[in-house]
Order: sequence, then C-alpha cells, then structure tokens
Amino acid sequence: MKRKFIGIFAVCTLLLTMIGCDEERTIYSGPNYIMFSDSLYVLPVQNNEELFDIPVSATQTCSYDRTLAVEILDKSSNAIEGVHYELASNTVTIKAGEHVANVRVRGIYDNIEIGDSLGFALRLVTEEDTQWELYGIDANVLLQKTCPFNIYDFEGYCVVNSTYLYDYTVVDKRLTYAVVDTAEENTLIIKDYFYDGYDVKVKFTTDDLLNPLIEMEEQVFGPTTEAFGTIYGDGKIRMSQPTYYASYYSSCEQFIYQYMTLFVMNKNGSLYGTVGTFINAVKWISDDEAEKLMREGY
Repeated sequence: MKRKFIGIFAVCTLLLTMIGCDEERTIYSGPNYIMFSDSLYVLPVQNNEELFDIPVSATQTCSYDRTLAVEILDKSSNAIEGVHYELASNTVTIKAGEHVANVRVRGIYDNIEIGDSLGFALRLVTEEDTQWELYGIDANVLLQKTCPFNIYDFEGYCVVNSTYLYDYTVVDKRLTYAVVDTAEENTLIIKDYFYDGYDVKVKFTTDDLLNPLIEMEEQVFGPTTEAFGTIYGDGKIRMSQPTYYASYYSSCEQFIYQYMTLFVMNKNGSLYGTVGTFINAVKWISDDEAEKLMREGY
C-alpha cells in the first residue's frame, strides 16, 4: 500500500530545505501529478447514511478547477454498485488553489452480510502526463460491516470455550453470565468466569471501528487449590492481558476472543511461576439456549 502523498511531500520539502538552507521557503516545482492518496481503503459501514471520503491528491495547485471522471473497474470488484455501495458522483473536482478533493462513497449496510468480503476498484480518468507511474491512478475499497456498539448487547448468558478448560479441567465449556459495570464505562463483569466466586472485568474500546479491541487489567482468576489441588505461592492464580497478542470483540456476532496469561505470586510479591497463556472464546446466547445447557449439567 503506497504512502500517502502528504508524507511524500513532507519528505521532499525536508530534502529541499536541507539543500537550500539559505532560502526562507521552499516549494514543490516538479511535475503536476494527480493520484489517489492511498491505494487501499477499508470502510467501516455501520448504517445506510454515512458518507466516506476517498481522497484524491495533486502535487500542484492550479488557478482553475480540475474535474476528473472516476471509473469503477468491474473486473476487479465483487461489490455491486447500487446494491452494496453508491458513489455520490462519478466525478471529482479539485478546486482552484487546492491540492485535495474527495470521492464520496456510501455503504449500504442492509445489503452487506456479517463476514462478507466485498470490495471494488476505482480508477481516475486523467491525462497521461498527470499520471505518476510510481503510484498509478487506481484505489481498492473494501466494505466491512460494523454493527453499532452497545454494551448492553453483551449482558446476559454466555458460553466460555477455552484452551485452559481443555488443559486443566474435564469440561469442554462453561456457562456463565455477564453484567454491565455501571461504575466503569464500556466495562463488563463476567460472573464466575472460570471458578465460582471469581468474577472478571473486561473493557471494550470503541475509538477505532476497524479495531474493536478488549482490554483487561491484572486481576485474580481463581484459587490454586481448586485448579491444582494444593496451595502454591499466595494461593491465588492471577490473570493479565499479554502485550504480544490482541484480544478483540464483534458487535455483529456478539462474541469476544481473548488472550490471557495466568501466573502465581509469592506472599512477598515476587513471582512464584507462570501457568501459561490461553485463548478464550466467549459467545453470548439466548435464555432458551442457556436453559438447555443447564439441563445438560453446565
């Protein structure tokens, strides 16, 4: 994926400044190229109304408006115009004195399914002498359905599957219940997560729709006596979020995928030992599904 033009322009300006240190100001004086600012865009579609901007950049300003046609490359697209997305216009105009304009795209949320891999390719129709061979005139756009986040969608019964259960217990899953923490924003309390009486808190991040991550502070996971049959260290297994793995959630499918590292401390605060790093898949279910699992002994 090519670097954004603004970054290239900044580097060029820095080099010119280093060469001509006695000049008060340097300006770009190279060819007049026009291109998409990037070659790949991922659009988090969460409704039928939001418009997304696909920037088009020029290396020079002009004293007049420049209007370019925008083509859709059907052979490089599997999303259908009018079904999965719409362009606000099939032209884009860079105003006089400006470097940038936007192709505007609207995703059609209702026609995109969860897990769809849909995208389309755009091409600028420009004069050959304005095309920069290094970067080209095409851009690929991916549509990702992103359901609006509501923490109360994660309240209720859920089923926990975990590599920890596989390694240290005789059950393949655990039925538990989650409630919203009213004291901390976007935080969930999963009751009796792996052991009765030991709840776990997880926090949802909502600032990046394309990276819906969950965070977790260090907390007590359960007792060593119940897990391993005896007291080790201070008798408590603790859990934390490993820094080298990302834990995430899906608002559309109502699940979290979580990495956890388990360890035991000594009474003096030193590390007794690490149990390991495990993967948890937590899926929310209906009350009827929960009742069925209860009858089955979960």
